[in-house]
Amino acid sequence: MEIEFYESGSIDNEKLLYAIVVSRYNGKWVFVRHKERSTWEIPAGHREENEDINCTAKRELFEETGAKEYEITYICDYSLKIKENKSYASLFFAEIEKLGELPDYEIGEVGFFDEIPKNLTYPNIQPKLHNKVKEEINKFVF
Repeated sequence: MEIEFYESGSIDNEKLLYAIVVSRYNGKWVFVRHKERSTWEIPAGHREENEDINCTAKRELFEETGAKEYEITYICDYSLKIKENKSYASLFFAEIEKLGELPDYEIGEVGFFDEIPKNLTYPNIQPKLHNKVKEEINKFVF
């Protein structure tokens, strides 16, 4: 498995299949637990047909966390290569200001953590994405 990060505009928009939204609420990192799993993951999801990737990020953030008010920032695009298959996604950061009720979709629980939790759904991928976001947002902290 290999992750490669790209600057904005390096990947053709139509190749971007997923939006991943590393999020924070009240100083805690936000992770979600799917109803059918016991592990934690970063809010994320598939892009719908003809959907702008920024809209995908906002939709998934709401569907998976109930976020009603937030500031969302594009971080970068990345590719994930597993064996010979390579897929592309956009990575975002959201500072959530207000949470509403969790919509009745596939998420069973929203958790708030000081650090990335140990029991991750995708332990080989999520820490790298989380660290990339932390690196980027730390560039803007004075």
